[in-house]
Amino acid sequence: MAIKKEPVDVVIVGFGWTGSLMAMELADTGLKILALERGEARDTYPDFAYPRIADELTYGIRLKLFQNASKETVTVRHKQSDTAMPYRRFGSFLPGDGVGGAGSHWNGMLWRPLKADIKMRSTVIEKYGADFIPTDMTVQDYPFSYEEMEPFFDKFEKICGTAGQAGNVQGKILEGGNPFEAERQNAYPTKALKQQYAGMLFSKAAKELGYHPFPVPAANCSEPWTNPYGVQLGVCNYCGFCERFGCFNSSKASPQSCVIPALKRHDNFELRTQSHVLRVNTDSTGTKATGVTYIDANGQEVEQPANLVVLSAFQLHNVRLLLLSQIGKPYDPVTGEGVVGRNYAYQMNGGISLYFGKDTDFNPFAATGTTGMYIDEFNAENFDHSALGFIGGSTISATTTGGRPIQQMNTPADAPKWGSGWKKAIKDSYLHTMSVGASGSVMPYKQCYLDLDPTYKDLHGQPLLRMTFDWQPNELKMTHFTGMKAEEIVKQINPPRYQMGFKGMDAHYDVRPYQSTHTTGGAVMGDNPKTSVVNKYMQSWDVPNVFVLGACCFPQNLAYNPTGIVGATALFAAHAIRTQYLANPGPLVQA
Repeated sequence: MAIKKEPVDVVIVGFGWTGSLMAMELADTGLKILALERGEARDTYPDFAYPRIADELTYGIRLKLFQNASKETVTVRHKQSDTAMPYRRFGSFLPGDGVGGAGSHWNGMLWRPLKADIKMRSTVIEKYGADFIPTDMTVQDYPFSYEEMEPFFDKFEKICGTAGQAGNVQGKILEGGNPFEAERQNAYPTKALKQQYAGMLFSKAAKELGYHPFPVPAANCSEPWTNPYGVQLGVCNYCGFCERFGCFNSSKASPQSCVIPALKRHDNFELRTQSHVLRVNTDSTGTKATGVTYIDANGQEVEQPANLVVLSAFQLHNVRLLLLSQIGKPYDPVTGEGVVGRNYAYQMNGGISLYFGKDTDFNPFAATGTTGMYIDEFNAENFDHSALGFIGGSTISATTTGGRPIQQMNTPADAPKWGSGWKKAIKDSYLHTMSVGASGSVMPYKQCYLDLDPTYKDLHGQPLLRMTFDWQPNELKMTHFTGMKAEEIVKQINPPRYQMGFKGMDAHYDVRPYQSTHTTGGAVMGDNPKTSVVNKYMQSWDVPNVFVLGACCFPQNLAYNPTGIVGATALFAAHAIRTQYLANPGPLVQA
């Protein structure tokens, strides 16, 4: 029999970026707020302390900060006629676990979307006509405008102490920034990070080809900064241990470095770790949430009553919780009806390795997770697609995130794989290699979706989430095009040799190599309940006292890393709760 706890005003499920932001934004209302995190408690000290955190074997290979796949995983298949199998060891993407979630282990690239990203369907139809969209593609517009969201992008950048060079401030195009970015009201809070030689070579070649290179926006603080919550961030020291690692220096933005220190001052907030939420509970009508049921650290089932439920777990987990809680109609790929699980998307990456002689040093170990130069000429609708036959696009960049001794040893494909020849190849390549990469958008399709697996269950006996996904012709055409553009830049750099790494037109999605943790969709936002799970404020259409945050709400996946929209929409939802919902609980009017 479940233990029943005292009621709270707000229960937050998952305590990463979106959960901590929501808690902080509501903390001064006086509401009793409870956050439930299924993983362990973690803070900058002692959990990310140096030198312990700079342990690639523990954190980079054995994935200490990530979800334990032996307890809960997903099942994966390419198409509906296949049998999905459990994903036994995460490789392609790495769901976070514990306080901070994926916000602890990310690299820190903090992008705003382009205006075309927000209104992708409308933009494509306006420019090329409705027939340009493939019949199986379910691309949608976001239900808000860039102008509505701009103050929240700005606030999140300031919370993170974001470093960068603005390209468009109040309509003025600035040299050295991204000329394609949407108009911003303010420059970045801190100056752009320093560049490595790889970025300098890329930038020079890109300019010679007529492009406009700019430094990646970085949630890695470049100078002393105190954020709007009164939290002081450290200055990045380019240690090369960002991705898969917590930051010991409080300079990479995370819930630990930006939000939690301020949140601890509020007595009306409580965090319970090792609390695995099984489902959202609803009343007899199914239209009002009454709280959640979770398993506590002792294995006891607990019922937690609450007036308002906020789902702020990782994208995949939010979708699974909605399905397990029977909130929203599950998506049916045969009829196209239903919404929960619809529009799952990933990200399409590719790259080129450049090998130089011993007289060219890149020093990859002196890097941040965001040390790089980008061009945006081939992203979204920044270029003419009319004769290309695909929708979407990609960034192209030279980015160095570190020189760690296991995963960041780049040797040529023809080098020996072991023994003295392998050691020599490492010695010849380590300091003398750079890469040019591409990060591309992925559109949603009727046949790419998430649902509950009918066979496999987690350790609590609940069905696993099933992923049905494969690369589609649109994205394969896009990456082929992007690969040619990236190769033109590489030829301009003119290394002694280079090695291509872009997918061919017959490629299938492979879960083994790491690609990105940018999984999106499944609980998308929109202005129509028939094609979306939540409205523009991330409020459930079916159960109005449930709000769902994060990348699960993306209608499709853009080329940029998702955290900028994730943070901004969490702040946007919190603002709507504060200014509208608390005074008049119920469905919010979409202005």
